[in-house]
Amino acid sequence: MNQAGLPLGLLLLIVVGFITDYSIILLIKGGHLSGTRSYQDLVHTTFGFPGYLILSVLQFLYPFIAMVSYNIITGDTLTKVFQRIPGVGPDHIFAKRHFIILLTTVLFTFPLSLYRDISKLGKVMSRVLTYFSIRYISLVIRPILPPTENAWSFAHWNAIQAVGVMSFAFICHHNSFLIYGSLEEPTLSNWSRVTHISVSSAMLVSLLFAAAGYATFTGYTQGDIFENYCRNDDLATFGRFCYGISIITTFPLECFVTREWACPQVTDKSDTAILSVAADVMDADWSMPLAMLMSAGASGDDLIGPSVVSSVFFKSTLSSVTHVAVTILIIVVVTAISLTYDCLGAVLELNGALSAVPLIFIIPSACHLKLSSQRWYQGENLVSFIILLLGMFVVAIGVTMTSLYPQDCSHGAEMFYCPSSNLSVTLTTPSTGLPQLQNLSQNALQFT
Repeated sequence: MNQAGLPLGLLLLIVVGFITDYSIILLIKGGHLSGTRSYQDLVHTTFGFPGYLILSVLQFLYPFIAMVSYNIITGDTLTKVFQRIPGVGPDHIFAKRHFIILLTTVLFTFPLSLYRDISKLGKVMSRVLTYFSIRYISLVIRPILPPTENAWSFAHWNAIQAVGVMSFAFICHHNSFLIYGSLEEPTLSNWSRVTHISVSSAMLVSLLFAAAGYATFTGYTQGDIFENYCRNDDLATFGRFCYGISIITTFPLECFVTREWACPQVTDKSDTAILSVAADVMDADWSMPLAMLMSAGASGDDLIGPSVVSSVFFKSTLSSVTHVAVTILIIVVVTAISLTYDCLGAVLELNGALSAVPLIFIIPSACHLKLSSQRWYQGENLVSFIILLLGMFVVAIGVTMTSLYPQDCSHGAEMFYCPSSNLSVTLTTPSTGLPQLQNLSQNALQFT
């Protein structure tokens, strides 16, 4: 919302939700036309091995960059949690994001990432959504800061960058064929109903988060909304703790996607394990919003999905030694990047533009256009063609603008309106500096 402007941002969020809904249904229609049962088989049948390779790279990039963002969130979030412990100040080792990232990696994310069977992680994943209510309460039950200049303008010039982040929040396409095949009556009408309920629920949650967060902080809103709350805010601290735990437990599932290959034509035992995870996550109710898992930091990939590593390079199931070696390599590279770069908003933008937008906008539409017997301007093909063009535009402009105009980040620092911050050196509004400074000082005391 900070980038797009609140009115246009909410409108774009609704548009991305509708496109997500449409493209998920389009995937299943493409599967019917091609006689395939997975996203990978659909692309391979439609565009051959080059298309399959491009899809595999995108499926690798998406969870890989997501893991980088999870480490950034962990470092920024848990450092402020530890600083609420008596004796842990800003200079304490537990207040250093680099140490926290390394500590959580060694103690939690790496050992959990060594699991080969994702059914063992199903119980963990089923509890990830519990932080939603806590996080939302910490957003809405707060005094509102004085709005920044042009805070309520309809649109901002760099609104396209926001589309990438929104796409990142909605992507769940890789899991579509799995859930479709698990329906009691796997028909297109039933699938459309499940998709409409899932995406609309996720869109509603996203709209509530976006409106409440931006209304509170307006132009000061950070890529990670918890960065806007002061260290001595106890409710926000509890929300950070729950958020950090959910991120740590989601990380291994993304690592599984990056490393493993789960083929649709697998043994009954594997099918049962995969479906048990889906049942745990969705509490055996297929109307549970799929895209809401993304809002919690979990993608459709978290349940099942292919990757480049084992399917393209190794062509078979990884041996125990190779499994450990590949896991270590992935964790080391991800950790190194997250230690070097700490701007969450830019990482989400880049991941959205590079991988999420192609997987949502471009590939499903291109497959449908290629498989359909109608011309591109007839019937549903015209809608697919428009979505395809929009996707290509968002990728080109989004990647360019993210590179040229990266988001400003607080980098885990205390915001200037908090009581312990130096307000006089941070506020830069020249015409109303003194009155605004006084108002912010009063509001900052209310945050305690």
